[in-house]
Amino acid sequence: MRQVIIVVLISLVPLWTVEASFLGTENSIIQSEKVVTVDSTNFRFSPSEITLNEGESVRFFWSGEFLGHNAVEENGFFDSGDPETDVDYTFKFEIGTNGTYTYVCEPHEQMGMIGTIIVKPIIVDSEEEEEEEMKNEAIPGFLFYNVILVLILVLIIKPKRDV
Repeated sequence: MRQVIIVVLISLVPLWTVEASFLGTENSIIQSEKVVTVDSTNFRFSPSEITLNEGESVRFFWSGEFLGHNAVEENGFFDSGDPETDVDYTFKFEIGTNGTYTYVCEPHEQMGMIGTIIVKPIIVDSEEEEEEEMKNEAIPGFLFYNVILVLILVLIIKPKRDV
């Protein structure tokens, strides 16, 4: 009986390895953020234009500024709140939010404190989709062959009894 348990455990090790390699593949979008600050003139965003991909974030961050600032998208898509001298606001552009977004600092819009965010759509390579489908289908097939191998080994190792 001990031999059977050892064979079963040894045959399951490759299965654990295969399953572990698939962990986390569903959320494989790289998370990143770009930071926008206030430049030394205190009337411009820096940088004033950024490009992101869907799934990425923009972080509006400034501290100890002489004047209060905010970042408000012209259609209300995002809003860092009331103008403050210290701001730490992050907005994530989810899948499906590609496009161009113009935002302003409300108190200083007339002085040209305007920024632009270009959000590019994520393009999923059809080859990557096929690989993912094949990986998902491979686990049940691998499990089937693993079970067959265990059964064969049990039959081979099973002690013969004299009747």
